[in-house]
Amino acid sequence: MEARLDIIGTVHSPLTDLASCPKQYSEGAPEAVIEIHADYATALSALQPGNDLLVFTWLHKADRDTLMVHPRGNPDVPMKGVFATRSPDRPNPIGLHHVRILAIDGTRIRVDRLEALDQTPVVDLKPIATETPGRENWGAGISPAVGDEFRRICRAGWERGLLSGFNGNVSMRIGDTIIITRSGAAKGFLQPGDLTTVDLATGRTTGPGKASTETAVHLEIYRNQPEAHAIVHTHPAHLLAYAVRKGDSIIDLPLYEAAAYQKLLTRVPAIEPGTPALGEAVGKAAQTHKAVFMKNHGLVCWGPTLVAALALNEELDTIAKLKLLAE
Repeated sequence: MEARLDIIGTVHSPLTDLASCPKQYSEGAPEAVIEIHADYATALSALQPGNDLLVFTWLHKADRDTLMVHPRGNPDVPMKGVFATRSPDRPNPIGLHHVRILAIDGTRIRVDRLEALDQTPVVDLKPIATETPGRENWGAGISPAVGDEFRRICRAGWERGLLSGFNGNVSMRIGDTIIITRSGAAKGFLQPGDLTTVDLATGRTTGPGKASTETAVHLEIYRNQPEAHAIVHTHPAHLLAYAVRKGDSIIDLPLYEAAAYQKLLTRVPAIEPGTPALGEAVGKAAQTHKAVFMKNHGLVCWGPTLVAALALNEELDTIAKLKLLAE
């Protein structure tokens, strides 16, 4: 039987050097564009931003004669057969990449992280199934993978005492859309129906229900800080207690870690929660700092992922806890 493989598109990426190309998307892979050939344009129907996608590429610079490799090119690791590794060098060099769609413009698909060189041929796209029995429906434009990610982060924040009851809010930016927790959602027990979507440009809620009362803060951070892809706003008990006791959120603690994380923190004065004024103040502060303490209110941190944003909240609250214990 003859096997035929057709190239359906091409990767456009800032990655041009094989030696410096990340081996996995989690190792600093950049945003990229997958341009699908015009003949296959209709096959893109129903794909939308927020979808998680499997991209199959043809690793055109691979060595197809290789059968044994040192994993990750490390000569200190014993050799293995390529079928027991993810090595790009193999008889049929098909690459498999997990990406999230940020935007679609005609036949150009912008994705969040793709560990493939510029001009790498694309051979197929497959959505990660959202209709599989047992998969939950988090709402239009919110994939099960994104919903699960929110639930894990909110649960982790609740378990650490950073999110309690109905307070705090969490969001993620995907292209021109923000996915954010709904007003009144119990973060420790997040479930389908507790998330909604907001248009970044207009601030209009495009999903079901009412978005968080602090949506203005999230919008202004995303508008002012292009590197922000996720935001976690908490009411950290130790940092708030320290601020009430000392009248300030800046902590003088003789620890190297404390000094490093304090550099990421700034503060804004007491402004009524849920107001445009608070959003504008925090958005401006987020241009230069990853963490903003809102006096008499709480802490908001941004990062490339929800994990990074939550972790920064935790680091700063732990510093406050250590200071309180030391005193």
